[in-house]
Amino acid sequence: MISLEKHPEGIVFGVRAAPGARKNGVTGLYHGLLKVSVTQAPEKGKANKAIHEVLAQSLGLRKSQLELLSGETSQQKRFLVRGISDEELRALIAAALSPEVA
Repeated sequence: MISLEKHPEGIVFGVRAAPGARKNGVTGLYHGLLKVSVTQAPEKGKANKAIHEVLAQSLGLRKSQLELLSGETSQQKRFLVRGISDEELRALIAAALSPEVA
């Protein structure tokens, strides 16, 4: 289960980055963190930008709702989500983790 933390501006959750992957996507959970794989290399913020985009797309959020709080140069990152309840965020994460129905 993913760990969510209340913040004065919204909800904070952790991300485990996997840059240099074969494809982009939310790929699972890693010790309470949401694992996000991106094809971009971890150089000059390219992977962080790609993770931001993958999270927004996978969770159905606007990019402006997400902000990287910490971990710019680390595999473990913390993102702030604004304008959503923790129950809604848990549901979006569960949907993103569910295998696609063909």
